[in-house]
Amino acid sequence: MGFSKTLLVGLKADQFRHPLDLEATNALKQVPGLDLMVRNLLGPLAEQFFYLNNIAASVLVGENQLPHLHKLLLEACEVLDLEPPQLYVQQHPVPNAYTFAMRGKQPFIVLHTSLIDLLTPEEIQAVIAHELGHLKCEHGVYLTPMNILILAAGLLPTWGTLIAQSLQAQLLEWIRCAEFSCDRAALLATQNPRVVMSVLMKLAGGSPTLAPKLNLDAFIAQARAYDDISSTELGEMLKQAQTAQLTHPVPVLRAREIDRWASSQNYQSLLQQQPIEYNGKTASKGGWRNW
Repeated sequence: MGFSKTLLVGLKADQFRHPLDLEATNALKQVPGLDLMVRNLLGPLAEQFFYLNNIAASVLVGENQLPHLHKLLLEACEVLDLEPPQLYVQQHPVPNAYTFAMRGKQPFIVLHTSLIDLLTPEEIQAVIAHELGHLKCEHGVYLTPMNILILAAGLLPTWGTLIAQSLQAQLLEWIRCAEFSCDRAALLATQNPRVVMSVLMKLAGGSPTLAPKLNLDAFIAQARAYDDISSTELGEMLKQAQTAQLTHPVPVLRAREIDRWASSQNYQSLLQQQPIEYNGKTASKGGWRNW
């Protein structure tokens, strides 16, 4: 069955960037010594180590390797008007995806096998587009050091104390706010808020056996009810305490943000261009092209 999507030709990050992302980025730039820490602590050696680790332990997706995933990547990139990065699949029991934008190297995205097992193709594309959002918004300046620090905890245990000292509140606050912008990129690529919210639902409480049985409408209602907790000062304080040490906002909050933005004038105005029909082919700027 064919479907239509709007190609967002000339899309700029600030057209969909979440205001909290912009605010947190500006605040992060003011943190004394952070840029020095990024350059000195996380220099070329650390970057190269994790780049090589990914190359050695993952499968590079392409036209002749998992082409169905390659197709999802290319379509999302075309919709978001972005050059395709490399895409890797890595065997891992924890559902996750992450982005690396290395200095002097092509950026790449990594999908864990457990995440792929959990999601439908549309939902996988939403995850890919979320990671593309980091590239579109140029989050790599701080995102790559953040990912290196997180991955280092598992690969280099002796870094534990260093990581605890390095992950300052400002950096955690920034990455949580940046995630909101990337969820918006996922919505722009899929152009279906239910797909994005379904990903969040499955990450919150899914498994390959439970996922088909989950009720998305019930989860959306749960996400909308999350706002009610902020009606008291104690409730708001508890919410802030819950998220203070997290690298991502809680899934229900992310779903609530997508639910709101999907009905906003900002989102609707971005989709006012002429839709392009997809049915095994796509109408591109250069005419019809096979996927």
